[in-house]
Amino acid sequence: MDKTGLIWWAGLLAVCAAIILFSRRIRRQINESGIETTGVISRITDEGGTDTTDYQYYVRYRTRDGEEIEGILLNPDPDLEEGQQVVLRYHPKYTKNARIVR
Repeated sequence: MDKTGLIWWAGLLAVCAAIILFSRRIRRQINESGIETTGVISRITDEGGTDTTDYQYYVRYRTRDGEEIEGILLNPDPDLEEGQQVVLRYHPKYTKNARIVR
């Protein structure tokens, strides 16, 4: 492998590491200082290709300030259904990301 290939792979690994670290930071902040509220599963979409299934669960809720948000549920249970009410936490800085309270 030449230098260009090594640099490309190193860059790809750096981007992946940054994404993982950022998502862990969001999860930790939601768990530690998130605001608890109630939301409703607003939609479930299949983001997978023709051979795979990758469900994304979206939840609609109101923030403490009264703003209505539709965000991604970061830790969904596979048995959730549209219209189902859930208790969740969100962080004011990352309102588009919510986690179910367990």
